[in-house]
Amino acid sequence: MLFLLRWRFMQRLVIAATLLTLVCPGTSAERYFDFISDQLNESPKGFRSTVSGSGQPGDWKLVADSVPSALPGLSQNPVANKRLVLAQLSRDRTDERYPLLIFEEDAFGDFTVTTRFKIVDGEAERMAGIAFRIQDEKNYYYIRGNALGNNLYFFKRVDGQLFGPIGSKMEIPAGVWQEMSIECKGNEIRCQLNGKDAFPSLRDSSFASGKIGFWTKSDSVSYFCDTKVIYTPKEILAQVLVRDALKKYSRLQGLKIFAAATNALEPRIIASNDPEELGKPGQAEEKEVIEKGLVYYGRNKSSLMVTMPLHDCNGDTVAAVRVVMKPFPGQTEKNALARALPIVKQMEARVRSANDLTQ
Repeated sequence: MLFLLRWRFMQRLVIAATLLTLVCPGTSAERYFDFISDQLNESPKGFRSTVSGSGQPGDWKLVADSVPSALPGLSQNPVANKRLVLAQLSRDRTDERYPLLIFEEDAFGDFTVTTRFKIVDGEAERMAGIAFRIQDEKNYYYIRGNALGNNLYFFKRVDGQLFGPIGSKMEIPAGVWQEMSIECKGNEIRCQLNGKDAFPSLRDSSFASGKIGFWTKSDSVSYFCDTKVIYTPKEILAQVLVRDALKKYSRLQGLKIFAAATNALEPRIIASNDPEELGKPGQAEEKEVIEKGLVYYGRNKSSLMVTMPLHDCNGDTVAAVRVVMKPFPGQTEKNALARALPIVKQMEARVRSANDLTQ
């Protein structure tokens, strides 16, 4: 049973930690954008519509369209099924207008994104593409197909300035579904169109990671579907803190960090020596440690536990740390706290804000 220590930390509470998708380091993860939980004629959840350049943001909605089961040229009689696809429907002809629909829930470093696109209409332009490693509307990469110019090109924007193109002439007929794949590994970027290399691999170090989004230009009406991202999950700082502490303090039996997501009431495990515990909810003790700055101590026959606040550089409580240690003869509450405190203090030295823990 845990007992509340009388010692209290008097710092005020500011919690802004955001829980990310938690995956064991070294493994690959996947995200599918199939829109099956979204509604016809509505914008998909988890995305933000914006615009790069000038003009108005795009009109992004889900529409019904027939999608063939095979890539162009791979089957003479592909089966077509009607289903929901993402569409950019605005016909604003502003020249330097680049509608973006950005997936807001995650950022990606090394990844492969595959999507199908169909360029449907447009008087001034007929383009469709994927923007990636997006920092903001003025800083990102993109690769787009052009049905009017029959080409596939890579560009980048840095502080709003456009660089490019790099690519080649390729047949991209309007009204036909195409499949594009973009692979980023470090500073190397590769692209395929319908299973064939679109241009030689290129290297650029402007952006190491960022968000992914759908891209069009001017009055292009374009459709997208079957989008998948295979990526290497980024190890968050909280997990790095746990790993480093376990290496340094050999007598530790366990170490966990609890934090509450934005607008969430209950803390969850965001880092642990046991990967299977990631995402599990905390108890009342962890909540009180975060909300009130309390310290809890407990022990059993083989272990003792101290749960303490973790502060950022401003002294605000942003998480709770549970330290599980092997006891020694004569172990007391006081010296257990003295053993746990340096571990937590070393973590705090690397945490500027709550957001740092999950980035």
